[in-house]
Amino acid sequence: MASEDEAATSLQVLRRLDTGPRGLTEADAAARLADLGENTPPRPGTASWPLRCARALRDPFTAVLLTLGLVSALVASWGTAVVILALVVVSAALRAAGEHRADLSLAALRELVAGTATVLRRAGPDAEPRTREVTVADLVPGDVVRLGPGDLVPADVRLLRARGLTVHQAVLTGESAPVAKAAVDVPRPAGTGPFDEPHLCFQGSGIASGSATAVVVATGERTRFAAAQATAAGRREASAFDRSVHGISWVLIRFMLLTPPLVLMANAGLRGRGLETLPFAVAVAVGLTPEMLPVVVTTCLARGAALLARAHRVVVRRLPALHDLGAADVLCLDKTGTLTQDRPVVERALGPDGEEDPEVLRWAAVGAWWTLQLAELPAPDALDEALLTAAGPVGEEYDGIDAVPFDPERRTATAVVTGLPGTPLLITKGAAEAVLDRCALDPAERERLLALAAREAATGLRVLAVATAERPGAGLRSRGGTAGARSRPYPAADEHGLTFRGLVTFRDALAPGAAEALRTLTGLGITIRVLTGDHPETAARACRELGLDPGRVAAAGDPLDLDATVVARCTAEDKARIVAGLRAAGHTVGFLGDGVNDLAALRAADVGIAPRTAVDLARETADVVLAEKDLGAIGHAVTAGRHSSANIASYLRVTLSSNLGNVIAMLSAGLLLPFLPMLPAQVLAQNLCFDAAQLAFAHDRPRPAALRRPTALRPRAFLRFITGFGVLNAIADLATFGVLALALRGPDALDDQAVFHSAWFTENLLTQALVMFLLRGGSRRGPIGRAAAVLAAVGVLLPPSPLGAALGMTGLPPAFHLLLAAVLGLYALALRAARARHARRRP
Repeated sequence: MASEDEAATSLQVLRRLDTGPRGLTEADAAARLADLGENTPPRPGTASWPLRCARALRDPFTAVLLTLGLVSALVASWGTAVVILALVVVSAALRAAGEHRADLSLAALRELVAGTATVLRRAGPDAEPRTREVTVADLVPGDVVRLGPGDLVPADVRLLRARGLTVHQAVLTGESAPVAKAAVDVPRPAGTGPFDEPHLCFQGSGIASGSATAVVVATGERTRFAAAQATAAGRREASAFDRSVHGISWVLIRFMLLTPPLVLMANAGLRGRGLETLPFAVAVAVGLTPEMLPVVVTTCLARGAALLARAHRVVVRRLPALHDLGAADVLCLDKTGTLTQDRPVVERALGPDGEEDPEVLRWAAVGAWWTLQLAELPAPDALDEALLTAAGPVGEEYDGIDAVPFDPERRTATAVVTGLPGTPLLITKGAAEAVLDRCALDPAERERLLALAAREAATGLRVLAVATAERPGAGLRSRGGTAGARSRPYPAADEHGLTFRGLVTFRDALAPGAAEALRTLTGLGITIRVLTGDHPETAARACRELGLDPGRVAAAGDPLDLDATVVARCTAEDKARIVAGLRAAGHTVGFLGDGVNDLAALRAADVGIAPRTAVDLARETADVVLAEKDLGAIGHAVTAGRHSSANIASYLRVTLSSNLGNVIAMLSAGLLLPFLPMLPAQVLAQNLCFDAAQLAFAHDRPRPAALRRPTALRPRAFLRFITGFGVLNAIADLATFGVLALALRGPDALDDQAVFHSAWFTENLLTQALVMFLLRGGSRRGPIGRAAAVLAAVGVLLPPSPLGAALGMTGLPPAFHLLLAAVLGLYALALRAARARHARRRP
């Protein structure tokens, strides 16, 4: 819908569209249909399954898997190659299936705007308009349509006439309550979104009550509904997990590609060995890479997701999103339905003097009772329900005569009742300005009361003014509706010369558990950002009541302020802009939303969160779906994400630093020895043992400190960590080389290749067991401790076993074990000291 239509009067809109209240002619409608196309959302482009799978291979995580599989095949490690390549196929299939589900959800949106519409059309310029049914696809801008209860709004329209019209906009905004609409020519204040405009209705909305005549202003791809669909179909930016894996993956790939040429060139130049060292070079490259990375990552995330679904009814639709939740340091959310419920509660009742006065509440509740009884509303007004809840049983002591419900143009609601004296009494309630305009007040008193109402509103409260007046001769009708003929119908013109009774203020009912959930989230190091369409003071008050300091409250129309806790008057574009700005500033951002207007922000965030009650497209776009719109569930999901991420980070730190140290030592030993320091089969067997032991990381329980702050996989931090500890590990390996030189003394000490290979195999597994035991940060009595013990036992017992003999190894001299114990003891002390130093320097 063109932005100029949002502020234009109905006459200006009709002139721009070259139409009128009598509608278009058939010829004009046909010409516009041929020019502008059908009124249907754009069909999403669908790719073939092979193309989807091929696109999945461009992902760096999948590229690492594919590279590992090809390298394993080159060294004839067929079992490893088959497993890894199977993971590549599964990964590509899952990504392709996810794209297919998204396409299906987008296609299903077209059904929301299918069917017919009631339109005014003329056979010719001078012919009278006739009401007829046409398919929604045939509507064009300029058509005049009629809407009634149960109808779907077939296009974006501007109301020309409306009576008691309320509209369900949940498909667009996620708001469950119907919204009052009216054919007014006065737009809402600047900074409000188009969905708040009372004179505009949008394609996909449903008519809850009332009737209207409207002119179509936008169809097809130009509607807000289609724009939201286009947002959902657009390409999503990489999440925090994707960016982290991308960085780590390409570091690994560069090392993998660099290692074989270095080994080949060094051995050819210094030892005269050429292509015969290729299997060893490739085996070393495989040894550098964490083959179990996809298994450990998937297992960690899948276990966390399964626990969330079982214990807290939180569904993780995209497994990496669980890591993103653990890494999130900013959570953006709306106020209504999240921090507060979708209903108001009475705060207090004030008399004209500004003091507490329960009589004001009683009069307002009597008016609410009889408005509900006599106005035949399709659903009770939320403020009336709040008044009756606060006042208790009132109203039945009167007889009801008539009632006029709240109207957006009048901004008041009036009930006429008769009490014991038998004199009809008007009870009028509504906006303070509208009620005071109908009261018998001098200008000074009116200004004083307006200032009183403004002070209450400035604190974030909704204000309802109440006034009464006796009206003899207004006619009688009994509660049962059968006795007492009315002398005349009740006119709105009787609302004059009223006696001002006072003000009733309302606040939003706080969501149960929201305050505790906010404390939990902030305690986890997550900064809350409230992005709402409400008035700034209303949002700020709700935050203060929940214990969240709103700080400086910004308005959406102001320059982008990423430090503001509350941003009010937000449109869909504002939310997406703020989320994107926070991500550009280096934050990992979660966003909780439930309407089509939240789609852009859901896709802009690292992790999109939606409740099960959200509109279908928002739920399909979200990465995480909550059974209820409950902040407490998000706290549980964040903790589960940090648990999984901490285990993944521990695995990467341990395996990459250990592997790097082994590679450095093997490259150095390969240049110093007259033979290969380890046979390719032995390298792969060592990797297999280490990889099997590291499956324990998927079942580990991290330290509580790791769960108290966001957990992110940062490539640069990992590179510094693995470089430092990898060099330390290489020093231990080279020290073992010296031990071997002492233990195998003799004329041909280092020519005993089988003993050397066996000794280094044992030392490598023992140092890797030490790294697992000491370098991770959690309890050592759990699965990690047990796995490290088994790995150490394998390192000692495998070489003298028959399987060790098949791999070219043999038993070790007793003296070697004593010297090795001394080296490992010094290595353990150095490792603990380095780890303590790293912990002190870590922010």
